[in-house]
Amino acid sequence: MRDLTGVAALVTGGASGLGLATARALAAAGARVAALDLRPGEAEPGILPVACDVADEASVTAALDAAEAVQGVARIVVNCAGIPGSMRLVGRDGPVEMARFERVIRVNLLGTVSVMTKAAARMMTLDPLGPDDERGVIVNTASITAYEGQIGQGAYVASKGAITAMTIQAAREFAARGVRVLAIAPGLFHTPMAAEVPPEVVEAITADAIFPRRFGAPEDFADLCLSMIRNPMLNGEVIRLDAGVRLRAK
Repeated sequence: MRDLTGVAALVTGGASGLGLATARALAAAGARVAALDLRPGEAEPGILPVACDVADEASVTAALDAAEAVQGVARIVVNCAGIPGSMRLVGRDGPVEMARFERVIRVNLLGTVSVMTKAAARMMTLDPLGPDDERGVIVNTASITAYEGQIGQGAYVASKGAITAMTIQAAREFAARGVRVLAIAPGLFHTPMAAEVPPEVVEAITADAIFPRRFGAPEDFADLCLSMIRNPMLNGEVIRLDAGVRLRAK
């Protein structure tokens, strides 16, 4: 989908961090963007803020309906909504509290699946476009922790590992209807979630980075996302965006 002019798009977690940068990049490329977030931000040129709790099915359906009423069915969906999940599987107080673990899974994994499937079902009703008969593309947010699971990140790793594993499965399932599915696995980025990372962990990660030795900027994520959306030969792929870093165990 090389020309994004006038194309409807949805971005979850669109009020801050990776989601906001992506929403702005899509709008700058000419797309009509609905930025879904639990606490929607202010309207910007080309961006419609929409309240949405991705962990609540009714809220997701209502948000998609609201965006569709203004902009039409989205051909582009980028899932950036997520929460941190620092907790040991077995800590000083015993085994992990399952309610905390389940909350991370519900938001990060089930929220992504809920938006992806509901949006994909609507995409599949659209007329195909271009020489490849493409109907749409979905980009989910995984994490490098899916590959290198750090100690104390069990719930987060589980949620992002599942998104990573589902990428090729969903791409294969949606292929017959002309919908691509991709994922980005970012390393450490300047986002509100990164503010919770201890300084010593930040120092260790950036010291181990190959190049560049810095946090990623949300705009770096957005640039890759747009490139993936525009390249029809990318499908079923998870791309690491991490400056070559490989995480330590803790």
